Amino acid sequence: MRYKATVSYDGSLYSGWQSQINAHGIQEEIEKALAVMHQRPVEITAAGRTDSGVHAVGQVFHFDSDLQLNSDHFTRALNSLLPITIRMQEVIAVSETFHARFDCIGKRYDYFITNRKNDPFIQKRMKIDTAKLDVAYMRSCATVFIGTHDFTSFTSSRIDPRKPRIKTVTSIQILEEDGYLRIIFEGKAFLRYMVRMMAQTLIEAGKHHLSKEQIQQMLDAKDKHACRYKAEACGLYLMEVRYGGDTSESELSYTYPPLHACSRQ
Repeated sequence: MRYKATVSYDGSLYSGWQSQINAHGIQEEIEKALAVMHQRPVEITAAGRTDSGVHAVGQVFHFDSDLQLNSDHFTRALNSLLPITIRMQEVIAVSETFHARFDCIGKRYDYFITNRKNDPFIQKRMKIDTAKLDVAYMRSCATVFIGTHDFTSFTSSRIDPRKPRIKTVTSIQILEEDGYLRIIFEGKAFLRYMVRMMAQTLIEAGKHHLSKEQIQQMLDAKDKHACRYKAEACGLYLMEVRYGGDTSESELSYTYPPLHACSRQ
């Protein structure tokens, strides 16, 4: 039977989602827990990877299992075997054809910035920047990214001609909230570092270090060296992965601020 799982994690102690030979990945911890439950190796497939230091509220993966457990028991059993920095939110049975990556129709990433430089509890959970940001101008500049574009200028990845660099950003919102600024990026898929590069570019615009015209020129250049800005990983959260048939917005995505993203038991 195939299962769809939703997991939250504090990425500050991990080298990213993917299991690696010489690094500590979140995938590795989950597969270890599943191996204990099944007494054999169990592979998982995620909706996408997150980089070192990046967090998640609603990462999704799938796996196959012959265990006869209901959703609640599966979730509790996995949480009993996982570190507290990784918390399963839901494990549900799905169609055998479901694929966490290929069936995804949209993702939401939130980037958090705060000026609370003396707060030790957010050092690895938000970007700290004490500059006064012109939020109205940031919102104006964000419209440059909306729509379908070649985002070659906003990825640090090695250019692979087999992989398309044309992506669609459906929405960017910039919200002023209690003690922090939240930039919400929505789209079907994003290139590696794309969200962090767009986020830092908008931050620089908010400081009036970049103009809207300069950002447009960077995008139009389609040159991976055109943008030299990339925000710290600590402020980025994968909030939600969307699939066809989803009828409501994820409670996890919209209710929990970053300091509590991984605290739900």
